[in-house]
Amino acid sequence: MKADIVTIFPDFFRGPLDYGITRRAAEMGLVEIKVHDLREFTHDRHRTVDDRPFGGGEGMVLKPEPIFECLERMQLAPREQRSSGAAKESVIVLSAQGERFTQRVASGLAELERIVLICGRYEGVDERVSDFLADRELSIGDYVLSGGELGAAIIVEAVTRLLPGAVGNEASTRQESFTSDVGASEAEGPDATCGSGGLLDYPHYTRPADFRGMTVPEVLLNGNHQEIRRWRREQALKKTLKNRPDLMDGVEFSREDRKILERIKS
Repeated sequence: MKADIVTIFPDFFRGPLDYGITRRAAEMGLVEIKVHDLREFTHDRHRTVDDRPFGGGEGMVLKPEPIFECLERMQLAPREQRSSGAAKESVIVLSAQGERFTQRVASGLAELERIVLICGRYEGVDERVSDFLADRELSIGDYVLSGGELGAAIIVEAVTRLLPGAVGNEASTRQESFTSDVGASEAEGPDATCGSGGLLDYPHYTRPADFRGMTVPEVLLNGNHQEIRRWRREQALKKTLKNRPDLMDGVEFSREDRKILERIKS
């Protein structure tokens, strides 16, 4: 996969993408990340990338010209081909007005060959970029940041770790919070793990089993994989119900899940 990031602060990305899975995936050739300085596509002595909006209002807005010229230099497939899926590319504007970025969205982007992330700044980006150039707008959450750089770094990290080979144990990505795939325990029979199924992840413990009087649940120590799987599923349901009840609406519950939920709520 290739990830292009369009920004007025290219040096920002020297830190966030130089560590962990993202760096390892780049070194392995699984992802190629290129940062484009938007000011290189300006033509005035001040390298102006923003202007006041028509109609008045506070703040500045990124101009369309540098962004269009930057993406035209990339030689992307026509927007119609991208929208139809004929070209496995996507141009994305990072915006507080965008669709919320989720694990499901990350999974879809991980199937593409190229993503282009346009980092908004100030009061946003000229609307013609979204209307005639980009394929979609994405937001990483219901809050406002000064720009899209943090969001772009988050999206690159979330997508990169889903690329085949990026994570040492690929099965682990099926068990993480928000992952909607069926877990190995349901698809292949009981074992020591269970898939998230769109819920929050279950609790994890490591050595020592007794730390300052705080002990690991006994069920995790008895070696009974069936009991461990059931315990983990119950804990995931409990945590999701407590912290993110909104996630429950999109989950397809098994008969066993429903029994557990009845017991939790009683």
